[in-house]
Amino acid sequence: MAAVAVAVVACVHLGMVFLSVAPANTVSKRHADAVDAWVYPEFEQNWKLFAPNPLQQNITVQVRAQVRTEAGDTLTTGWYDLSAQDGRDISGNLLPSHTQQNELRRAVDFYAGTHDAGNRPAGLRGELSEEYLRRIAVLRLERVHAAAPREDLTRIQIRIRSTEVKPPPWSEEKASTAPVDRLLPWWTVPAGEAGGGVR
Repeated sequence: MAAVAVAVVACVHLGMVFLSVAPANTVSKRHADAVDAWVYPEFEQNWKLFAPNPLQQNITVQVRAQVRTEAGDTLTTGWYDLSAQDGRDISGNLLPSHTQQNELRRAVDFYAGTHDAGNRPAGLRGELSEEYLRRIAVLRLERVHAAAPREDLTRIQIRIRSTEVKPPPWSEEKASTAPVDRLLPWWTVPAGEAGGGVR
């Protein structure tokens, strides 16, 4: 029975991923909501490996938090550099995990692709991308103990800093290397999420 269940789930998964990457057709259009709910954000596929013009930016993700103390006061932490932490985890690691290499980057790509310049979400996928990015940030803050044992992590704010890579000396391209910040709004952390209670 277990083998049959695994085989059925595997077939459904392959079918959903196929429908998400295949050209639009009657089946994928009719079941678009179900396919998106299954695929995004964990199983999303893209073709950036074959892009003729690869990304030319360094993007760093930073987060700060508001913490409610045991006495009831609210404190705001400094900025934690999540991208730098990933970089330290990967540096010198012969077999870095997919999470260390891609989780944060993909979450930011997902957010950017589902929000306008004013950080307004485009439908359900936009709301899902906010939740996904928020949960990653909250888990990372938990790992560095941003809140003390009897303190509550109440809100977080994420800053995405983009810096153009300086063109090589032989290139005629002009690019400003001044960092550009995208400051996301403060998000409330649901009860239990900071302690890993929300799945």
